[in-house]
Amino acid sequence: MTLLVDTHSHTVASTHAYSTVQEYVVQAKLKGMQMFSLTEHGPTMPDSPHPWHFGNRHVLPRFVDGIAILRAIEANIMPPNGGHDIPNGLHSFLDFAIASFHEPVFAPQSKAQNTQAMIKTIETGDIQIIGHPGNPNFPIDIAEVIRAAKDNNVVLEINNSSFKGSRSGSAANCKQVLEITDQLDWRVVFSSDAHVAFDIGNDKSSMASAEEVGFPMERVVNRNAHEFVAFLAEHNKPVAAELQQWLTTL
Repeated sequence: MTLLVDTHSHTVASTHAYSTVQEYVVQAKLKGMQMFSLTEHGPTMPDSPHPWHFGNRHVLPRFVDGIAILRAIEANIMPPNGGHDIPNGLHSFLDFAIASFHEPVFAPQSKAQNTQAMIKTIETGDIQIIGHPGNPNFPIDIAEVIRAAKDNNVVLEINNSSFKGSRSGSAANCKQVLEITDQLDWRVVFSSDAHVAFDIGNDKSSMASAEEVGFPMERVVNRNAHEFVAFLAEHNKPVAAELQQWLTTL
């Protein structure tokens, strides 16, 4: 499967990343993609952009060279018990939100504590995607988390970067996420977690893992723009209505 929608990328607004918005557009166009999302880190991360960065994204075109650009965030799951760090006034500026564990913000806890913190974050109703849940530094009860995610229409992310060394040792956990998600009749997203434009849309390792365990592609909510916009519509996100006319051109 070619990843037509990438839900997770970082620009130079997060200082450990290396590409601009325009550079991402160029690469997305070259790869035949339909859409990608800008998901800089939430404000608790040491190199996150100022909250004004998120509020000022209205200056960005929604479409560049036929590619749709979504305006999102990778929020931090907050210690000690979960929740996120999205400022109250920021929600209306976001098309959707990812929430993830990050060691500089949330020191790894026991499996039970990590699980409950992730579930509490899911239950806020503010999050649509749980980022890189396969991170072995944060063991979780995968089945318990997926049940909570399904109850709240939140999807877990299969993060391609996790297979490439960002979170060493994630591969087995990612496969387990896929297997249990299928068993529990739920859905996932595939993402690149690109920190340089050349990686946008890269799902090779995620796809290989899915093929290995026989995960059905119809459970991948971002396999194309129509499917991902439909998912956002389930969350009553205004961007879903905004993109309807554009979808007719695809």
